[in-house]
Amino acid sequence: MHLRTSVTALATAASLLAFAATATAAGEPLSQPRIAARFSLAASQQPENITVDRTGSAYLTFSFARQIVRVAPGGRAHVLASLPAPAKASTPNLGKAFVGGIARADDGTLYVTYATGTADLTGVWALRPGGRPHRIAALPADGLPNGLALDQHTQRLYVTDSVHGVIYRLPTRGGKVTVWARGEALEPSTFAGANGLKLHNGAVWATNLDKGTVLRIPVTARGTAGRIQVHAGGMPSIDDFAFTDRGDTLLAARDDNQVDLVRPDGTHTAVLTAADGLQTPTSVAVHGHTVYVPSAAYLTNKDPDLLVAHLDR
Repeated sequence: MHLRTSVTALATAASLLAFAATATAAGEPLSQPRIAARFSLAASQQPENITVDRTGSAYLTFSFARQIVRVAPGGRAHVLASLPAPAKASTPNLGKAFVGGIARADDGTLYVTYATGTADLTGVWALRPGGRPHRIAALPADGLPNGLALDQHTQRLYVTDSVHGVIYRLPTRGGKVTVWARGEALEPSTFAGANGLKLHNGAVWATNLDKGTVLRIPVTARGTAGRIQVHAGGMPSIDDFAFTDRGDTLLAARDDNQVDLVRPDGTHTAVLTAADGLQTPTSVAVHGHTVYVPSAAYLTNKDPDLLVAHLDR
């Protein structure tokens, strides 16, 4: 018994040393991962995207439940709104209605993407505090609007289309939608192309799920798209991501039950895995020292949840 205890202690120490070495190499280690909220797969409570307010409350889209949800810091979820169901959904690649990206304005307005395969509902929707969701812009019904990012300064929204492989831009007040960026790097190769989306450091950043890449597109002085640059690769099934507020370092969710730390030079390291509770993670948010990772369980078909971890700066 004493020998077994000693061996166990040595193995534990070795594991801790290995973790410390990995964390040091990563430069932005995550610690104390835990499940902050659990959701019902039977009720289609599968979180696709996330944004966080100043209080640490998380706002999620439940993709197939067609819901916008607020999760308080204590883990309690409250449905803010449900988007209208199509008469018959024919969403490309999915076959059913899909609520994708979410962004939050300073006044509390929430914007989401919605895909149904029908011209009357597919597009960008807005939900003002105390109001009802309404569509502010139509998008092609044969596409799959997915990632969403808000430029508070210019009051414009950017949207990825995972089927058409483009990035759209439109005013937050609604109206004319333009194709802001297109190119082979954004296009799908088998299933879905341009996916996650963020604005950061004078550029629009996107992922390509099929190609496993992180892309950087500079915004020119005229507001147009510059040349698409491949910032990082080799990350199969990459979904959405968030920056850590240390330069261009970011955390990317991968559908293969992994979250990668991607450094400014494009190298990347796994910092969360299925062992931490990931169930097809779909997106990431960073608020102060807290990292939020929703898991939609699309591929595991069990236990969708919201994981939080501490970001050691």
